[in-house]
Amino acid sequence: MNETLELKQWTDRYMAQWNEPDPEARSALIRELWAPDGLQVLVNPPEAARDAAANLGIPHPSLEVRGHESLNARVSRAYELFIEPGEHIFQAADEPAVLMPNIIAFRWSMVVIATGETVGGGLEIITLDENHRIRTDHQYVGMS
Repeated sequence: MNETLELKQWTDRYMAQWNEPDPEARSALIRELWAPDGLQVLVNPPEAARDAAANLGIPHPSLEVRGHESLNARVSRAYELFIEPGEHIFQAADEPAVLMPNIIAFRWSMVVIATGETVGGGLEIITLDENHRIRTDHQYVGMS
């Protein structure tokens, strides 16, 4: 995946999974984009999760989701919380970059639909398998 256009199209499909209102279409996108044992690591979870982990003596937790079923639950919950109410959309914030063969990175934003204002975002660092499906996705929220 070396061509900018192809990488941009891939990134657009990645972003589409988070915005997709139809659960069946969302699940199909996840199966298309992710390896069956694909792993997403939320590197810096929300403060409430970090505080709860600190209370258990875990200083810097990350949250991990593996496999199509768990990824579908994760993406669906993000959709319910942030997109379904109709105020926001997720979109790529800039052009994706190839860091090394099969390793890409891009920034994303959560944007207010009515105004175009960015109210959140992050950085994805993704490792792809030989079929250009996600093997690992390290997500850094708040890094936009």
